[in-house]
Amino acid sequence: MTRTNPRIAIVGAGPAGLVLARVLHRHGIEAVVYERDASPAARAQGGMLDLHPDSGQRALREAGLEAEFLAVARREGQDLRLLDHTGELLLRQDTPDDAPLDRPEVDRADLRAMLLGSLPAHTVAWGRAFRRATALPDGRHRLHFADGGTAECDLLVGADGGNSRVRPLVTDARPAHLGAHSFELGIPDIDRTRPDLAAMVGRGNYWALGPGRALAAQRNGDGRVRVHLTFRGPDDWLATCGIDLDDPARARALLKERFADWDPRFTELIDACDDTVVSRSVTALPIGLTWPHVPGVTLLGDAAHLMPPVGLGANMALLDGAELALAIAASPDDPDAAAHRYETAMFPRAEEAARESARIHALLMGPDAARQLLTVLSPPEPPTAPPTHGALRDAS
Repeated sequence: MTRTNPRIAIVGAGPAGLVLARVLHRHGIEAVVYERDASPAARAQGGMLDLHPDSGQRALREAGLEAEFLAVARREGQDLRLLDHTGELLLRQDTPDDAPLDRPEVDRADLRAMLLGSLPAHTVAWGRAFRRATALPDGRHRLHFADGGTAECDLLVGADGGNSRVRPLVTDARPAHLGAHSFELGIPDIDRTRPDLAAMVGRGNYWALGPGRALAAQRNGDGRVRVHLTFRGPDDWLATCGIDLDDPARARALLKERFADWDPRFTELIDACDDTVVSRSVTALPIGLTWPHVPGVTLLGDAAHLMPPVGLGANMALLDGAELALAIAASPDDPDAAAHRYETAMFPRAEEAARESARIHALLMGPDAARQLLTVLSPPEPPTAPPTHGALRDAS
């Protein structure tokens, strides 16, 4: 069906769905974003994102929000300290104050607030939990919500994450476990409460990698350090590992035991965390997932190409939102054809990112992860010319 003013429904008010709505708004096309949360403050938005120039940052430029992004981006968030499980510092990268913003960190909460502030207040329908959709004539869909309400649209966009309820309209694919599971903890106001640990972690990312386990600490803009503990294990590991999140103090003690053979500085980080403990399994959709175009519906972000959380997925999601919006703006009288063009371009782009994400994830969970990652982050420079015998003698 063609409409001069297409009715576009976006399920999910995450960064990707909001970028889509914002870029459409800039082009004079209004959409409605249906979000299950009762309000913007209903739940925490997670940690930091490093936005890449050609994807996440490009999407914000298309949204007309580059200046707002630069105002909240943290250049120092690009700092990195890499250690092995013995505590040996393998790599330290400190970002100069005049360094380019190649991959600056931004708080998810700041990013979401920036996007929400750029949209008319009525754009997001809060407290509307999407349950299912039924196809109507001419490619339209009727949306059904948990509160019994309905809505109709010409184009339905699933931006509702890895457990998308929109995805079954286009494919039977489901996320699969990748044999890794994590616990997220945190140290609030670390500069005041534990300045020693604040100095150890630094201004950005702090990674310690060992056989079958990983510890990552990340400085957030609000002074909180998020600590992620990742373990290899079968699909049901979280259910069988004996760590009960209903007793946070006991959970921390058990997690600390699992790092007892590591340098004691790492267990100090676990000790300093508060009672906020969240667990999740690492899952992903099949690499290279595609689907025959279904009239009147499409997907973006994790709903379309959930991949291991190594930094590429969020950037791809933001780019998806911008690209779909630009395709619709180019032919607002036929949003379904625009969605089809968007999918054709998105599939190979997402496949490339998913393959790279899977490679990095496998490396991080490998038997010699710290040393392997070091070769990626700081590869040796090849000699400019073959060494002479004199140079070899001098080196010895």
